[in-house]
Amino acid sequence: MDMDTIIGAPGPGGADPVKDGSDASFAADVLDASREVPVIVDFWAPWCGPCKQLGPMLERAVRAERGAVKLVKIDTDKNPRFAAQLGVQSIPAVYAFFQGRPVDGFVGAVPESSLKQFVKRLAQLGGEVQGASPIAEALAMAKEALAAGDSAAAANIYTQILQHDPENAEAIAGLVKAAIERRDLARARQVLAKVPASLQNHAEIAAARAALELAEAGEKASGAIHEYEHRLAVDPNDHAARFDLASALFSAGKREEAIEHLLTLVKKDRAWNEEAARKQLVKFFEAMGPTDPLTVASRRRLSSILFS
Repeated sequence: MDMDTIIGAPGPGGADPVKDGSDASFAADVLDASREVPVIVDFWAPWCGPCKQLGPMLERAVRAERGAVKLVKIDTDKNPRFAAQLGVQSIPAVYAFFQGRPVDGFVGAVPESSLKQFVKRLAQLGGEVQGASPIAEALAMAKEALAAGDSAAAANIYTQILQHDPENAEAIAGLVKAAIERRDLARARQVLAKVPASLQNHAEIAAARAALELAEAGEKASGAIHEYEHRLAVDPNDHAARFDLASALFSAGKREEAIEHLLTLVKKDRAWNEEAARKQLVKFFEAMGPTDPLTVASRRRLSSILFS
């Protein structure tokens, strides 16, 4: 792949790229449609003041790209399902999808200039309608390498991407995650320290930051895993030991075991330490990403416990 030929071209005009969506049409309007061009999802509600300001600006920015980006507006009062699955806790919340997965996003109102830049980045990411841009292909390669355990190769690809697109949030976050995989937490901190102010609230950056915080906490506790397990064997109601064990296990890559311990803690005493177990689970979900199958399944289990 020739990274020096990275370009972005607008898609064809024609049908209005802005539409109202619903939970029932989410798969078709967002996931399927994002196989061709990036799709922005605007989670809003009629009572939300900032939503009324953000919505029209977002529509103008999307229409200006002449089909290179689409916008789906979802009223969370009428359609709460996918907002809940994505962990939306306040609105307006904006997520961008490409190739069937979230690639960008932010929460709250932003200046129109920042909004235009956000939409334009997505248009460039989409590239030609018939194929993703070289950057999108490189991001996919890096993600595959990271998933396969080759963090060095992933870091190399992310670094190349950032040489061409210094504010590519997914590449920055990927570089952080690759450093975490290598247990080079100092490098991860260094990368996050240089994140531009405009990207501080980006969903990918937030996920990388959460992953680093969990790795740091897990590193401190990793040497005491056996101690925590022994304490729990002696006293299954030792909530502090269960909580610390979950952090250590998550850092060690044993995500399912870690989540199981925290879900157990929520069941036993959800109010313990100011709902520390629930808050830690939310951080796990953020680090894993909203579309990770384990996130989706575990979030559903947490909801059933909290609302039972």
